[in-house]
Amino acid sequence: MTMTPDVAAAPRGTAPILRAFVEELVRAGVREAVVCPGSRSTPLALALAAHDGLRTTVLLDERSAGFIALGMARTALRPVVLLGTSGTAVVNFMPAIVEAFQARVALVVLTADRPAELRDRGAPQTIDQVGLYGRHVKWSTELPLPDDAPETMAHIRSVAGRAVAVAAAGPPGPVHLNAPFREPLIPAGALGPWPDLSAAPFVTATSAPRRLAEADVGRLADRIAAAPRGLIVAGPMEGAAPVDSIARLAAASGYPLLADPLSSLRAGPHDRSLVIARGDQLARAGPWIDAHTPDLVIRFGAMPTSKPIVQLLQRGTPELVVIDGDSGWREAALIPTTFVHADPTATALDVAAALRSRNVDRNQAWLEDWLAAERAADAVMTSWLANLDEPFEGAPFALAPAALPDGAVLWAGNSMPVRDLDGWLPSTERALRVHAHRGANGIDGVMSTARGSAAVAGAPVVLVVGDVSFLHDLGALVTARLMGVSLTVVLVQNDGGGIFSVLPQAAADAPAVGLPEQYEKLFGTPHGIDAGPIVTALGHRHRLVGAGGLAQALVETVGTPGLSVLEVRTNRARNVELHRAVATAVADALAELAQGDAG
Repeated sequence: MTMTPDVAAAPRGTAPILRAFVEELVRAGVREAVVCPGSRSTPLALALAAHDGLRTTVLLDERSAGFIALGMARTALRPVVLLGTSGTAVVNFMPAIVEAFQARVALVVLTADRPAELRDRGAPQTIDQVGLYGRHVKWSTELPLPDDAPETMAHIRSVAGRAVAVAAAGPPGPVHLNAPFREPLIPAGALGPWPDLSAAPFVTATSAPRRLAEADVGRLADRIAAAPRGLIVAGPMEGAAPVDSIARLAAASGYPLLADPLSSLRAGPHDRSLVIARGDQLARAGPWIDAHTPDLVIRFGAMPTSKPIVQLLQRGTPELVVIDGDSGWREAALIPTTFVHADPTATALDVAAALRSRNVDRNQAWLEDWLAAERAADAVMTSWLANLDEPFEGAPFALAPAALPDGAVLWAGNSMPVRDLDGWLPSTERALRVHAHRGANGIDGVMSTARGSAAVAGAPVVLVVGDVSFLHDLGALVTARLMGVSLTVVLVQNDGGGIFSVLPQAAADAPAVGLPEQYEKLFGTPHGIDAGPIVTALGHRHRLVGAGGLAQALVETVGTPGLSVLEVRTNRARNVELHRAVATAVADALAELAQGDAG
């Protein structure tokens, strides 16, 4: 980091130092601020709102606001400021901060606070906010009380620039600045006009991608050459994923490319000739996968959404190489692993070049087997869905490529929706941006996050969400009225926690005392709430959609102003039957392939 040498003395009053702080945030690249109302945060709220280079969104609910800021940052690919007042208000930011930390999303969280003399003395709306978010932020510090000392001005400019740089640096994540203020809270002096922001920021940070040494590239290429039965697994990736370079590595190695829907590799105009979109079905235990267990797996991104793929790694215990440019240690299969902490784009391209220079022969039979299985599974699933005359929870994702335009953003809620996204989003040339909360995998805040995403996307945004997650974040329907952006929500309504229907809790022979008698009460959790009147009472559109009407409803509502809820009603027990039916059909097709290979 470098510091600009000239530090002018600050004029008297609090306005100059507030102006300097916000000025540095904007110079460092911040363009969006989400502000929750409060008294102690008045100085910062006024300063943020006064800056004409910053769009300030004011929201009533801190929990929802945190996720809206998260959605903005995730879609805009730049840090977003989140401001709250003192006390329990800022505790409600925690779920979004945890998700941002786990998912590597940049937030600059500002919490206003009482000064030191009012802490631990029973002052109202005062809690211990120093280090409030613990290990769920990348960096945390407390700002000084505003004064007119030139050293304070220099320090606060430096902290603002550092906060944005740390939040954005790999791995991205949230940072926390606690800001105490004494009364009076109205700033002394003018907050504008703002200076010329073309000047260099007070703090700048330059980073360069880490590239493997030639010898290390060679050793990795040799491992691939010695393992003709290999796979590349592309897990969830944030930001600009290295899609072209990973595709080139797949081509050079002859390894099938199992692309998680959140990897950016399954959708888009790049080379998808080796992409396996039906990996969740192909990896399930059976004769086909028994004959196609890999010896080496190269993984990019986070852990894959598909549990069968993770189980495949655990069963076969192949060599595992995880390439993570952010120096992460994400590996939950608990098998021996080589972590490569180098830029994934450069690493993939360098290893691909090394393989080509070695004239490594691709295992064409291995590759063709996987591609044939992909075609067979895709044909079975496409035909099965086309002949189904009842609602199905995977249908929204199967229909998405045809219903959404290039550049559209597709969000999936956790629990069943994200699993259906993985199972049913096909490989497509449609340039879709696909997201889900796979950092902490929680169901909370999904509606608000999609709403924040829609505020900055510049393209249509669609969210597919379950009813429990929808009800968990009804505050998003209130903020939607305040923000006035476009969002289409496909509400999968099965009156409860559908995910548990496919987990051991639903099994008739579950060993726990009282199961299955207690299943509905403890896990199924039927609520009997009709979402339609809630949606319309808050001024949004609601439509019940039958089995054959979803595709047309999506075309009609995607991109239209305001919020539209398309409700698809399903039955939890029937949903399990349908998922098992399609899995059986795919397994039968793969068994035929396995017999053909054996013959």
